[in-house]
Amino acid sequence: MRVLRDDHGIPHLRAGSADELAYLQGRVTAEDRGRQIEVERRRSEGRLAEITGRAGLPWDRFARRARLDDTARRCFATLGTETKSWLRAYTEGVRAGGVAWQPWSALGVFLVQHILFGTFPNKMWRAHVERTLGPAAAGWFAIEGPSASGSNAWAVPGLIAGDPHRLLELPGVYQQIQLTCPEFDVAGLTFPGVPGVQHFGQTEGVAWAVTNAMADYQDLYIEDFRDPPLHAFSETIPVRDAAPEVVEIVETERGPVVDGNLSLRTPARAGSDLGFGALLPLLRARTVDDVAGALSRWVEPVNSVLVADTTGRVLQLTAGRVPIRDDRNRHVPVPAGDPRYAWQPGWAPMARTEVTSAVNANDRRPDTAPYGVDFSPPARARRIRELLDAGAPPERIHMDTAMPAGSLDAGRHAAWRDAVARALHEHPALRPLFAPSPYDPLFAPWTDPRARIGLALDGVLAGLGLDPSSLVPPPSGPPFAAAGPWGARHLLHPVLLPGLDAEVPRTELSGSNDSVLCTTSIPGVSDACRRGPVARYVWDLTDRRRSRWIVPFGAAGSPGSPHFLDQLPLWSSGSLIPAFASVELP
Repeated sequence: MRVLRDDHGIPHLRAGSADELAYLQGRVTAEDRGRQIEVERRRSEGRLAEITGRAGLPWDRFARRARLDDTARRCFATLGTETKSWLRAYTEGVRAGGVAWQPWSALGVFLVQHILFGTFPNKMWRAHVERTLGPAAAGWFAIEGPSASGSNAWAVPGLIAGDPHRLLELPGVYQQIQLTCPEFDVAGLTFPGVPGVQHFGQTEGVAWAVTNAMADYQDLYIEDFRDPPLHAFSETIPVRDAAPEVVEIVETERGPVVDGNLSLRTPARAGSDLGFGALLPLLRARTVDDVAGALSRWVEPVNSVLVADTTGRVLQLTAGRVPIRDDRNRHVPVPAGDPRYAWQPGWAPMARTEVTSAVNANDRRPDTAPYGVDFSPPARARRIRELLDAGAPPERIHMDTAMPAGSLDAGRHAAWRDAVARALHEHPALRPLFAPSPYDPLFAPWTDPRARIGLALDGVLAGLGLDPSSLVPPPSGPPFAAAGPWGARHLLHPVLLPGLDAEVPRTELSGSNDSVLCTTSIPGVSDACRRGPVARYVWDLTDRRRSRWIVPFGAAGSPGSPHFLDQLPLWSSGSLIPAFASVELP
């Protein structure tokens, strides 16, 4: 077994078998991201407060109530022998690197990354809107109408490129890695704590990339508790420097009760399958058909996938499990006792189309429309298509925006939209929206009226029939003339790992919510950017030595490493680094 490091400290691993390679990946991940994966494991177990104190309690309560660790254990138990052996090898490697780990911990970490990635918190928000403003107002906040944010991916014969959009966390949510053994040779982006590469990768013959399909696959049920629950018990959460807290766990036939009287039903828990049976076949893939076959086992999150291989074929497909049920389930919590809202046997069939080229940008398309409710506006996808047709290189497409950091006009425009949003916060017609939320504060990012107004600004104005000039002066006049350049307001503001003592250099960003360069801020709340491209990649199928990538921060999770922040200047400027060429190919 060998560990090679390129100029940016990215691990390129060599081993004699898939299991040996999993061991090596686990060990290297513990060495590079040990604190991070310990925190993610604790999140999956509902034991974060044990090291962070009371600040970790809201998450721990949710993790226990949602039964994340139990779901991970159940899903591990149903896996095939080969996948279990592979996960156990990874576990031994993590332990050799000095981090406590269980064979199902990788599944727990994956659940942590995606349990709130779905749609159920949006259903809480829609229910609050319907209750306070009336059902018609729910459409004002639809993602498709106003500005929204999201990921990008595009494929043409011989190339796939794009950038996933998530919370900008430090250390980063993705780890760059190359994995080589006699069975496969793949480079890609992996979640630290999960073996293999999952969402973005390139083997010797094929490459793939995902975006969120915007599918609705999680349901909330309003429980009346007339029937005895399947499970009801209490657990004690240890809390650093404070008394332990007891949390009540209740699970009904629908699923675990996650907040008040709302139970959550998900494909993974309902079927005791998280889709990890897809991971090894994905690493072994040589053709687009191999990738499609591997992803037929995928469960959640539901992804739009672009696949291209060295023969020039390109596939656009949807991967995951979407339940068959009443349309009302897709919008708001529904009554648990009403049989109309029960899941029907089976899953919605997934789309698969062979294409000459494709662009995915969380937009409504024939391959995604049957599965979701809210989608991103079509403008990003249209702009990427325009740039592709004009022959723009991937790096140019990645960084496309009408909001450059140095622009005074962009700064004035942003300051004006911020003022419009703040004026709406005080508008009498929206006052009922600010009634106390019945939901746990953990869900505030989805249920805070200020944030939702800012993200849906144009839709709310249209819904109220308001001209923004009736609220604030035009952007060309005072007080916006002195707003300064956009980048001075639009600063990188990553979310630090609990307990991490690190300083991030002041980084002024270009981009906006509706640009291809999607660096999200929330008018009326903050111009700082906490969500954005958590990686950029170009998979070149004609010559892997031309494949390239970047992440916002670095390969290492320790502030003392030279590779903790060494990719930040490159990421902010739009540069990429070689994925394969800086170490010898096997």
